[in-house]
Amino acid sequence: MARLVAVAEIVVLAREHFNRLEPHERRRLVELVRHGRGRPANLSARERRELGSLLAKVEPRAFVQAAVAKVTGVPVAGKRRGKH
Repeated sequence: MARLVAVAEIVVLAREHFNRLEPHERRRLVELVRHGRGRPANLSARERRELGSLLAKVEPRAFVQAAVAKVTGVPVAGKRRGKH
């Protein structure tokens, strides 16, 4: 049962991130992914840039960090910026 709750939380989190896009952007993202069949080489340079722009808006890194934190209960350290 705990696994089902964790999966449900991740689905809700994924939806929240996907909904950061406008409806026309969501349709275009799905269109590009289908057209590329999971391979960026199947897209033109312009389409790859467009896909990258749409994905950036979804914030995949923040999604993964939040998903890991939900499942494990341990926050994931983000990429450090600034001086090392």
